[in-house]
Amino acid sequence: MNDSTFSLARIWAQGDGVSHAVAIMLILMSLASWSVIVVKAWNLLQLRRMSAGSKQFWHATSFDAGLAALAPAGTDNPFRELASRGTEAVVHHTSHRDELHGVLGLNDWITSNLRQSIDDTTGRLQSGMAILASVGSTAPFIGLFGTVWGIYHALIGIGAAGQATLDKVAGPVGESLVMTAGGLAVAIPAVLGYNALVRGNKEILARLKHFAHDLHAYLVTGGKVRKTASSVHPLPARKEAR
Repeated sequence: MNDSTFSLARIWAQGDGVSHAVAIMLILMSLASWSVIVVKAWNLLQLRRMSAGSKQFWHATSFDAGLAALAPAGTDNPFRELASRGTEAVVHHTSHRDELHGVLGLNDWITSNLRQSIDDTTGRLQSGMAILASVGSTAPFIGLFGTVWGIYHALIGIGAAGQATLDKVAGPVGESLVMTAGGLAVAIPAVLGYNALVRGNKEILARLKHFAHDLHAYLVTGGKVRKTASSVHPLPARKEAR
């Protein structure tokens, strides 16, 4: 018996429709998870670069210059979007006091708009994460199903031959081991990628909330607040600003 007996091509040829379906499913899950990992990791790298512009924002001589320091107009930048929605909230509240939201104070109205912007960014950061969670949790069981199916084939071969010869069980057992390894090979990167992206998302959201805290104070009081060790809340407590 040569080494080609245990090659992947040989194992594929010996498999049936069920084992082929399991293998194709694992391949598709691996492609999906790696696509999400690569795209989300690239997005996080860009967001880290964008967050550096939030420091330059406060060194600008005007609000428009600060927006330009964050990113050019039309750029998908959550920090610029946060600043834009904050100023739009001030203008809207000032010019529409006769509407229902006019009963809210400026402080509450700005806080609500900034929170909505952060929530929108959170939703975009979390998009695709469900794929990684699903792949990481289900791929080992799909591989296990392929393992059970391969062992079942081995038992069928032993029963048909009347004896457990190596040529009867080598193919099915090899197929089952490959399915086990395939399930783990798909699940492990998905789990590690999920954990790394979650940590990256939390870091970006923390920077965004810190920027929102200073932006809120600027829009309400007209000046940037001083950061202290006790400044742990991303947005100040809701209270009426009269």
